[in-house]
Amino acid sequence: MKFNHNNISPLDNRYSSKIEDIRGIFSEHNLIKTRFVIEINWLIYLCEKYPKYFSKISKQTKNKLLKFRDSFNDKSVLEIKKIEKTTNHDVKAVEYYIKKFFLKDNVLSKYTHLIHFGLTSEDVNSLSYAIMIKEGMKVYENDIKTLTKNLKKLSSKWLNTPILSRTHGQAASPTTIGKEIKVFYTRIHREIYKLQSVVPLAKFSGAVGNYHAFDIAESRVNWPLFTRKFIKTFNVEQNPVTTQIEPHDWIAELLQIITRTNNICIDLSQDMWIYISNEIFKLKLNKNEVGSSTMPHKVNPIDFENSEGNFGMSNSLNDYFINKLTRSRLQRDLSDSTVLRNIGMSFGYSKIGISSLNKGLMKVEPNRDFIFNELNKNWEVLTEAIQTIMRYEGIDDAYEQLKTLSRGKKLDKESYIKFINGLDISSKSKNKLLSLSPDKYIGLAKKV
Repeated sequence: MKFNHNNISPLDNRYSSKIEDIRGIFSEHNLIKTRFVIEINWLIYLCEKYPKYFSKISKQTKNKLLKFRDSFNDKSVLEIKKIEKTTNHDVKAVEYYIKKFFLKDNVLSKYTHLIHFGLTSEDVNSLSYAIMIKEGMKVYENDIKTLTKNLKKLSSKWLNTPILSRTHGQAASPTTIGKEIKVFYTRIHREIYKLQSVVPLAKFSGAVGNYHAFDIAESRVNWPLFTRKFIKTFNVEQNPVTTQIEPHDWIAELLQIITRTNNICIDLSQDMWIYISNEIFKLKLNKNEVGSSTMPHKVNPIDFENSEGNFGMSNSLNDYFINKLTRSRLQRDLSDSTVLRNIGMSFGYSKIGISSLNKGLMKVEPNRDFIFNELNKNWEVLTEAIQTIMRYEGIDDAYEQLKTLSRGKKLDKESYIKFINGLDISSKSKNKLLSLSPDKYIGLAKKV
């Protein structure tokens, strides 16, 4: 793929090959094309559904229109952008481009009055963005599902691998790597379910949402129902009660879900970074990669750092979109228009983050020798087990005894066994504790 090194955004140069599907959906080319398709489809819809009120359309004429619609290409975009320089209005430029084509044809020229009939530009834009964001949602869902599949595999693969937990950064009751990975899988899976419930909305009701132009032209048509059915042809639902703009609440809802998912992924990226830093995980070596320009020994967790940064970029954009897009002065102002043009960037940065996180997860493996040695150096984590058994046996000051023994101190195997042997508890409980070791004290982690 070719790209311009002078582009200001890394999405259009450094990372362009990683987000080709997102760039294709949210590009200026696709925005203009989507508007163009809506305009052509609307004209055909009017003529086919209500020929007695508008104009009949023959199969031959319809095919001519469809051929024109499907021939849209880069040349079409350039011509529309040229018209826009004069109109200073992007949607009107599409209308004039279509009209120019119609006037070259004796049959189509009879339909010029129906181009953009009854519409305000925001009707076309609202539906265009709903279509584009819906497609972006599909890509995002597929990407995040790929991540959850990988997490599920790793959770199963490392199900039986114990590690020392860290709460407040301090040694805590052991867990398993598989269970901790499952936590992230479950959190993301819950957000996917919420993502799937988001319904893309658009308005198609004229200047300030009251169907003025439609009704004054032909009051016998049930315009709210008619336009709803038209929007449905694009698999988008209609918001029937709006001002001149669809208020974008559904977009904010979507971006809040993406932000929460991004935050879960940042949490995972940071945990993996810390695990690598603490030698719980080790990175697989690639002899061709360079970790540092000056320190040859370095193998850096760059994929997790990259994912953290890009998820953060997506979140920053989302925060602004959520707060900005849901507010518009009176029946409308134009500030949402320039903001919406950037919405693809959030999807782009999130996609890079997901890709980097997946890549990083494929590069790590548990450092089992280190994990076992660390567990063996922290027998004090079994004090929870001891004091719980002592409580179960009816000893009131169990916690206090263990606090005196262990708080701020290290226990080894010998001191642990010595303490257990000195307890006045049943043989059954004593044997249970004597058979315990830090790597075995994982509770129900495997079942969880």
